[in-house]
Amino acid sequence: MGTPLFVKVCGLRTEQDVDTAVEAGADAIGFVFAASPRRIDAAMARRLAARVPDGVLTVGVFRDQPLDEVRALLDGTGMRAVQLHGQEDLAYYDALRPDGRTLLRGVAVKDAVPRYGERGEDILLLDAPVPGAGEVWDRTGRQLPDPGLPWLLAGGLDPRNVAEAVRTARPWGVDVSSGIETSRGVKSPELIAAFVAAARGARTVS
Repeated sequence: MGTPLFVKVCGLRTEQDVDTAVEAGADAIGFVFAASPRRIDAAMARRLAARVPDGVLTVGVFRDQPLDEVRALLDGTGMRAVQLHGQEDLAYYDALRPDGRTLLRGVAVKDAVPRYGERGEDILLLDAPVPGAGEVWDRTGRQLPDPGLPWLLAGGLDPRNVAEAVRTARPWGVDVSSGIETSRGVKSPELIAAFVAAARGARTVS
């Protein structure tokens, strides 16, 4: 029997969506601070994060933003993890590591698949070439990370295809955003619950 799948639900902006994700059993909830239709301000992020129990990871998502800005937002909102989804270098990761937060490295896979740990990240997230666009990327013939390593599959996942994606790609976990929306940036509580349930029914190979 495989290990339970780690499920991250990203881009949440309302209390109802956060509560739904928590009740459905999500392991992590992402709040977007980068330029995006899903972006929220610090005050809203702080209110939403306060609703998340200690056992669920709150993740601040950033892309190529000044380090001081990132650190101020993380501290001001109480995020327990940080996801960097741009061109941040090793020095940038090293600067955040002493803060004690879980570090996620988001990468848009275009050619070669990056290796886990190249930036000293705790969790690697492999996304579509255009992150947030809801596109399923071609994983055929690619050397994906070992299923025993902490890496998340993202890009075009939704309640209908996540179980098959887990069976074929064998990730440690999955990440969803656009696949649980009724329109760009607007989440559906029903789709959130359906996605987590479908992912929970899938298992990776340990």
